Amino acid sequence: MKPVEFLDNKIKIIDQTQLPGKLAFFELRNYTDVVAAIKGMKVRGAPAIGVAAAYGIALGAQNIKTDTNAKFLRQFDRILQAFAATRPTAVNLFRAIARMKKVAETTGDMPSIKQALIDEARKIHAEEETATRQLSQLGAKLIKDGFTILTHCNAGALATAGYGTALGVIKAAKEQGKKIEVIATETRPLLQGACLTAWELMQEKIPVTLITDSMAGYFLSRGKVDCVIVGADRIAANGDTANKIGTYTLAVLAKENGIPFYVAAPTSTIDLSLSSGDEIPIEERNPEEVTSLKGIRLAPKGVAAANPAFDITPHRYITAIITEKGIIRKPYLRRLKKLLGR
Repeated sequence: MKPVEFLDNKIKIIDQTQLPGKLAFFELRNYTDVVAAIKGMKVRGAPAIGVAAAYGIALGAQNIKTDTNAKFLRQFDRILQAFAATRPTAVNLFRAIARMKKVAETTGDMPSIKQALIDEARKIHAEEETATRQLSQLGAKLIKDGFTILTHCNAGALATAGYGTALGVIKAAKEQGKKIEVIATETRPLLQGACLTAWELMQEKIPVTLITDSMAGYFLSRGKVDCVIVGADRIAANGDTANKIGTYTLAVLAKENGIPFYVAAPTSTIDLSLSSGDEIPIEERNPEEVTSLKGIRLAPKGVAAANPAFDITPHRYITAIITEKGIIRKPYLRRLKKLLGR
């Protein structure tokens, strides 16, 4: 499954908003379409957003028509700004933007710049594929035969444009011959768990039980869960982690019930420039996602609603962070810096 793919001056994506009812592929032929796809949640998940943005930036550059490098870079900067405004929490997006900008500023003539941008985008994609596969193999060592795993939101191939992070660990454990089961939260308000995670696990023939978000405490308190595994959109230097709203709740419940809570993420998601989760920007989405579901109104018209897309899980609730370079435990500040060679 290739959620994001670059093909001859166009980008082919799976429209995640149509799953699980329909596996629909869309071809995006200009960068504004890619920007809209990221904003509209057709592409979701921090690594996948970074990959899609890199390809979108490369695509936009191909269509710049000008006679000087200076004019090219001015137009190119507008493309970068458009992508930077899409999803503020996912750090992979900003890493991709920075890498593409550096390539454009340090390569020679315009034909060379345009080709170099395509090459860099493909390199970013390949790195994410490799990293997610490696971290999944490492993380699977934490999963014992017979485990029931609770996961939240979606952190599979769709979210990573690779092998997966949280779901990658689960898939790798199955490939190692372990008998496992998964409990997936629906993940309100956009139902990534119900629509995407459940669908991906069924494709992999991994037993999955879907629950509402508010049922998690029941299953955790009754000994029906052996560990919790989630992905991440950004990890601060001290190990504080931003992930889909509701993750913090699960971490607290897991701690209360003595259940390991793991975060699986490539090192591209670690942001050492931020000392703690207090500095991670939290995306606020349209309140109508809370008051309505797929166009059907759920709440009284005119009621106020809040819709933060992410929350912060303090590092004290995290048992370990699973990356492609190793499994990290407390103290996170020192070990994350060492992991990244800082």
